[in-house]
Amino acid sequence: GSRKYKLDTFRRVYLLGAGKAGAAMAQAMERILGGRIAGGWVNVKYGHLAKVRRIELYECGHPVPDEAGVHGAERIAALAREAGPEDLVVFLGSGGGSALMPSPAPPITLEEKQTTTRLLLASGANIHEVNAVRKHISLLKGGQLARLAQPATVLSLLLSDVIGDDLDVIGSGPTAPDASTFATARAVLEKYGLRDKAPRSVVDRVEAGC
Repeated sequence: GSRKYKLDTFRRVYLLGAGKAGAAMAQAMERILGGRIAGGWVNVKYGHLAKVRRIELYECGHPVPDEAGVHGAERIAALAREAGPEDLVVFLGSGGGSALMPSPAPPITLEEKQTTTRLLLASGANIHEVNAVRKHISLLKGGQLARLAQPATVLSLLLSDVIGDDLDVIGSGPTAPDASTFATARAVLEKYGLRDKAPRSVVDRVEAGC
């Protein structure tokens, strides 16, 4: 919108992101920010690269998350933690970001998150429902990446692929306040008959609410 950010007020600028449009978005931001970028990492879908110089574009699995995605999510989290009160973190989010930035909440494993993702995609659940579950079995989704970046300033630039453009649903909203709850996630599993099919660790976390 009309909000302005004066770059000379920030010590460092970090550029993070995940999504199928991540490479093109990163390329555009490099043209704007240039040498002001102190570090950058964006998880993208296999085969979706672009020419960049200051940002690491890291290829990962989509729509089912893989080990590469977990590694990339760890690097994104590490850069977010590195940011301080005088820094700006720019997050680039687009469709596919949820699968491309997997960070399973222990004791949930990647394999169990993969199984849950496949079950949700095959169940007929809509993207709001799928992401409600994803957010509650993750360490970064549902605003948790923004929490890691505190006390830095966080600016999110998002390309929506969901009806209604809900910020917490686009890529499971890693930098947006979460409108869903563990109860929402539990209701989705019940609605589609997945409580007895999903991995025990997933069901236990959703039912425990933590």
